[in-house]
Amino acid sequence: MLAELGAEPVVCDVFDAAALERAVRAFEPDLVMHQLTDLPDSSADLAAGRAANARMRREGTANLLAAARAAGAERVLAQSVAWEMSGEGKSAKEFLEQSVLEFGGVVLRYGQFYGPGTYYPDAADYPESPRIHVDEAAARTVLALDLRTGIYAVTDDGATDFEPVQ
Repeated sequence: MLAELGAEPVVCDVFDAAALERAVRAFEPDLVMHQLTDLPDSSADLAAGRAANARMRREGTANLLAAARAAGAERVLAQSVAWEMSGEGKSAKEFLEQSVLEFGGVVLRYGQFYGPGTYYPDAADYPESPRIHVDEAAARTVLALDLRTGIYAVTDDGATDFEPVQ
């Protein structure tokens, strides 16, 4: 599907730093978009998958940013979350955000996704967290491509003018 839309998909292990660097260098990107997660297929397995997702936020982020630097990318836009976390997840989120800001990049703190293909088909399924419809998140991400360095909220209750939250 991605190829039909004009993109060139590449499958690469983000934990293989050398292979990742080669793949990113081959594209010579102006912007690297970090949407890495390691989430289970079922929301029932989220607790068991926290360590893997925290590793993705730490090691995956470090490897991707190193590859972006090596490739001469000028900008990075990265996914984060808009809700409070604790423990290993919180420290991994902080690592991701600080690393992206040090690169001079943009952090988008998405609300909990809802809609087709997500854990929550309807916003009412997860009312206690900031949230955003997956289609709206995608549309706002496109609008965010040229934002200046900072952290921005991408939630249903957030404005679309992208005022930095930090």
